[in-house]
Amino acid sequence: MFEEAQLYSPVTQGEDGRVEVHLGADHPGFHDEAYRARRNAIAAGAVAWSPGDPVPQVAYTEAENAIWATVSRELHVKHEKYACAEYLQAKEALGLPEDQVPQLDLVSSRLQPLTDWSYWPAPGLVELREFYGSLGQRVFHSTQYVRHPSEPLYTPEPDVIHEVIGHGNMLASPRFAGLKEAAGKAALRVETPEALQAIADVFWFTLEFGVLWEGSELKAYGAGILSSYGEIEEFRGMEIRPLDFAEMASIEYDITKYQPVLYAAASMDELESRVGEFFATADDDTPARLGAGGGVAAGS
Repeated sequence: MFEEAQLYSPVTQGEDGRVEVHLGADHPGFHDEAYRARRNAIAAGAVAWSPGDPVPQVAYTEAENAIWATVSRELHVKHEKYACAEYLQAKEALGLPEDQVPQLDLVSSRLQPLTDWSYWPAPGLVELREFYGSLGQRVFHSTQYVRHPSEPLYTPEPDVIHEVIGHGNMLASPRFAGLKEAAGKAALRVETPEALQAIADVFWFTLEFGVLWEGSELKAYGAGILSSYGEIEEFRGMEIRPLDFAEMASIEYDITKYQPVLYAAASMDELESRVGEFFATADDDTPARLGAGGGVAAGS
């Protein structure tokens, strides 16, 4: 079962208005006071933001831009080898800079003529129903911070690199954007937490960690794989199963480790057809129809 709260460091605002990001003791930046202050400042801008306001601009440092450039350079080569054609075409169409972190309003301005999506700033965790429901309105809530410099090719939580290189490039594809919008509309439609959880779990195994066949080659399309320097090298060695929504909604998995079981669509057409149909028909009876009891997502 996918529990989004396990992916994000909690963010709180005190009575004095001070915003604090609570990093876990095992986070690479836990003992780095400068990094923690930076995270707090970036989160404060998102906390203060309201829809309709200009998106907060982050003055990214030379070091933060260097991390973006390093990851972009390393992933560029891996995408050419491992990413599906639909993702590669969308990435080229979006044309985001690889030498510096793009502002979220730049991402939005390039997405809108392609698929009419917008990026909104988030300090960290966005409540499950709000996050998925916003997808139904073609809005993606995104963090703006950059991972800790000690581990530029790893992050224990979704940073702007994951949100933009992973999801942003996908959203430049009308086909992937349509699937994410369908997931969002499903989330807006259902009322029970069990149905919402089933939608989130299928989203996890498809749009986050999905793979598909292009002829005899297994390719990745999920944002979690395509934004991960390590996992993109390992996914072909995992247990590959055909699409199975009942399993996706009930299998136990650990979100803090590489996913040992992945579900492959036979083609982009099958992915669009079957996953699209699942989201289009999902309702409060879906968990019962699937026989899904909910798996357990381990981790902190």
